Amino acid sequence: MMRLHNLRPRPGSRHRVKRLGCGESSGHGKTSGKGHKGQKARSGGSIRLGFEGGQMPLIRRLPKRGFNNAAFHKHYAIVNLDSLNSFKAGTVVNEQLLRESNLVRGHFVGIKILGDGELKHGVTVEADKVSAAAREKIEKAGGTITLREARKIEKADVDLEQKEAPAVEEEPKKKSTGKSAAKAKPSRKKASRKG
Repeated sequence: MMRLHNLRPRPGSRHRVKRLGCGESSGHGKTSGKGHKGQKARSGGSIRLGFEGGQMPLIRRLPKRGFNNAAFHKHYAIVNLDSLNSFKAGTVVNEQLLRESNLVRGHFVGIKILGDGELKHGVTVEADKVSAAAREKIEKAGGTITLREARKIEKADVDLEQKEAPAVEEEPKKKSTGKSAAKAKPSRKKASRKG
């Protein structure tokens, strides 16, 4: 039965090539469908997005002020529990496995597990952050959660450095006598105005 999804061109048939620049009899007009003159009619002529013919474009006319915290935002790859059902029971689910199965992509600081859906069987999850609901459901299904050791060690090193750093004692300031204070101040001479 012939339907729209199984329509195919006849075997051996070829679509006619659109031949430009062959004059009016070619069926594409004298100017090959490009109109008369102008930047768009020239070969290699193209206009980029946002170009306003040399006028100061809108994106440059608008004021840009204030602090934008987006540059300092830490992006976490989010994985929900219902996505973990595709793995077998007892599987160690880590970043490498999640990347191979296309559950996480791109650049991110770490992986966060959220509790959307139900986990059918127990798996061992290695992540950087886990929500309280996700932790409860994973443990209920017989699985375990291990937070990444590298992140823990980095945090512990920072804490140790802060503790080991000796407190710098401030030296007591010496009281300056009136004479030394007078010497320190530069003498100002009144400039005489000449009329």
